[in-house]
Amino acid sequence: MKKSLLSLLFLLTSLTVFAHLGNISGTVFDKATNLPLKGVTVQLTNQGKATVTNDLGQYRFEDLVASKYKIELSHVSFTSQIIEITVVDNQTSFVKTTLSNTNIELSEVVISSERAHDQQLISSMDIKLRPITNSQEILRMVPGLFIGQHAGGGKAEQIFLRGFDLDHGTDIRLTVDGMPVNMVSHAHGQGYADLHFVIPELVKGVDFKKGPYNAEKGNFTTAGWVDFRTKDALDHSFVKLEAGQYDSFRAVAGIDLLGKTGRDKNQSAYITSEYSFSNSYFDNPQHFNRVNIVGKYHGHLAANTNLTLTGFTFYSKWNHSGQVPDRAYESGQIGFFGSIDPSEGGETSRTNFNAQFVTVTASNFVIKNQAFYSNYNFELYSNFTFFLKDSINGDQIRQKEKRNLYGYNGSISKETYLGKMRWTTTLGAQFRHDLTNKTELSHTKDRITTLERYQLGDINELNAGVYADELVQVTDQFTVNVGVRIDYFHNQYKDLLAQPVDSKHASDAIVSPKLNFYYTFNPRLQLYLNSGKGFHSNDTRVVVPQGGKQILPAAYGSDLGMIFKPFPKMLINAAAWYLWLQQEFVYVGDAGVIEPSGKSKRQGLDLSVRYQLTDILYADIDISSAKPRALGEAAGMNYLPLAPLFSSTGGLALQMKNGINGSLRYRYMANRPANEDNSIVAKGYFVSDLQLNYTKSKYNLGLSIQNILNTKWKETQFDTESRLKNETTPVEEIHFTPGTPFFARVSWTLFF
Repeated sequence: MKKSLLSLLFLLTSLTVFAHLGNISGTVFDKATNLPLKGVTVQLTNQGKATVTNDLGQYRFEDLVASKYKIELSHVSFTSQIIEITVVDNQTSFVKTTLSNTNIELSEVVISSERAHDQQLISSMDIKLRPITNSQEILRMVPGLFIGQHAGGGKAEQIFLRGFDLDHGTDIRLTVDGMPVNMVSHAHGQGYADLHFVIPELVKGVDFKKGPYNAEKGNFTTAGWVDFRTKDALDHSFVKLEAGQYDSFRAVAGIDLLGKTGRDKNQSAYITSEYSFSNSYFDNPQHFNRVNIVGKYHGHLAANTNLTLTGFTFYSKWNHSGQVPDRAYESGQIGFFGSIDPSEGGETSRTNFNAQFVTVTASNFVIKNQAFYSNYNFELYSNFTFFLKDSINGDQIRQKEKRNLYGYNGSISKETYLGKMRWTTTLGAQFRHDLTNKTELSHTKDRITTLERYQLGDINELNAGVYADELVQVTDQFTVNVGVRIDYFHNQYKDLLAQPVDSKHASDAIVSPKLNFYYTFNPRLQLYLNSGKGFHSNDTRVVVPQGGKQILPAAYGSDLGMIFKPFPKMLINAAAWYLWLQQEFVYVGDAGVIEPSGKSKRQGLDLSVRYQLTDILYADIDISSAKPRALGEAAGMNYLPLAPLFSSTGGLALQMKNGINGSLRYRYMANRPANEDNSIVAKGYFVSDLQLNYTKSKYNLGLSIQNILNTKWKETQFDTESRLKNETTPVEEIHFTPGTPFFARVSWTLFF
């Protein structure tokens, strides 16, 4: 009895103590836009507690003893601040802070266990240190990622990463503000991802992660994912004019619609437009035209609810010189920048609407809702084999589609404390529905005459997914992330060439678990172990004939890595990784056939180093090596064609206080096999670029030079069997698209 009374007395005393504790609640704003800042690290310096701001720039510390506290706020490229605040019993102390932009100081970057799974230290710095010159350059900000253009600038780039020839996006998930870029069951290839509707000047940041380790990311997340975040507000209205070699011209204008009046109400709205024209460096003039228009509104529906509305529209039309065989160039039949079929080219457009709602409830639930719609049109004329199949008219093909895409992303998350452990629980649901009209593959001549339709049909593809994610900060040093997602696919194909018209459907589902560990020894060293299962879907024209079986090939991966600051001004990220892929069926859009491929494995090493040489000079280097192999094949016959084996990028970035800034960069891709037995080799290249700016408050002058050494290089290469018009037998060899020669442009930007 006596023990029971003592226990009750102790419990009542504890409750009394806790009843008199206080709280700190704060919001952090960007001084330039007066909009909330997400991802700011907030530390109670004398308590060892830390957190990060949510989507509304908010943070909160609970159950604090009445006293004075120091709070340190830090964010990459913003001036750090230390503020003092007094906590009073039974009260919540509110604080509002604004952070100002500044040059990056690597010494201020802290490796934290807070939200370790979401840390993106590399991309946050690189976006500030490397001036963006075009939409293609955005992808190159991902360490180890290479791109190649082989259809005149208007077609989506070919992507290479972690021992993958990713084609145009088959094994990498690309999004813009959470809206999908990849197109499923596309006329040209599965996962086709065209980013040309993005205006480079509007890119605020690039988030990425290599491997299938994030429960929120679904289809195509095998090699990794990349999300581009566009600006919610413009610091200034601006007009930018560019002119360069090869009849290249570009004009961009962005207008801040609400100005200071909007910022005072935490609202912003802008409209931006872009026009580009170029004949490019090919012997066959490109006549490349692109038009982009973007409008965006960001504001409050209520005190704790943000609304973001974005509209994009984009149109592009071009000619291109296509891929040319080595023998045609080496024999002198054409020049290095020549063409076999000068009538190749294309036309594409995309219009997007994106609505995002973020609400933080009184009990600190973060609720996100996003609805999006895209109308997409695509028409491409290509000729890869010349006169192999049709010795009279040639082998030109047309790939064409019209698409409507509807989708939704939603999630609810909450942070809770159980003892000293902090649990962040997230539940989410995602949905996308793709409807294409008359997806076509046809044999054509001169982009005018249709000789034969190989395929013509309507595609109806639905993907619904749910996921659960738990991030547990076990101690101040140790964090565990556990997640799982379930995806369901329903595919239907209506064959319009069949007599009578035939319509079939199939469906399947896949479960993808994730498990990640992070241990932060101190603010200079963190080790992590990522593991997870991902997948990419297959084309509906594969799924339906297979009856929905074996059409969601799994990918199992793991990363063992570290983030390390050996010196205050040096940051290192290194990882050893492994990825195993299950058997799959591949739809070859250029031929309209299905090619089965077996199991494969890839393993390698990634290294990224950032070093601040002086207050104004920064150096960086990324090195990636991979060993990709097909399983079940004889040694020497198990190479994966075009998969990169070794690559490196790097350079110097300059940020001077007098307004001079810029970068000198290189990229290197080593030789790699072009076929399964490595008897045909895709030659490597080394190319360097220069960007130099003079920036003042009212204007910016810029000089951009691609390939400053005027290297003759092959940007994309393929092992292809083809026949030229004067040949009697076909030849198998490298077919290539030449890379950019020395290409200089100047720009002038006016801010107002």
